[in-house]
Amino acid sequence: MFDDAESRKPPQAAHQIGQDLAALSVSDLDERIEILRREIARLEEDKRRKQASQEAARAAFKF
Repeated sequence: MFDDAESRKPPQAAHQIGQDLAALSVSDLDERIEILRREIARLEEDKRRKQASQEAARAAFKF
């Protein structure tokens, strides 16, 4: 029913570190950058939670 370029565009695969970027458009690169920024933020948040948990455990068992 709809015949626009976006509906025919294949789904983007996840970015792979070290992958050849020659075939990616500027728009594709922008998408990948945003995906990676969100992933970095997610990793940093998990790291903060784990560090807080470790510090709490150290404080609880400190004599």
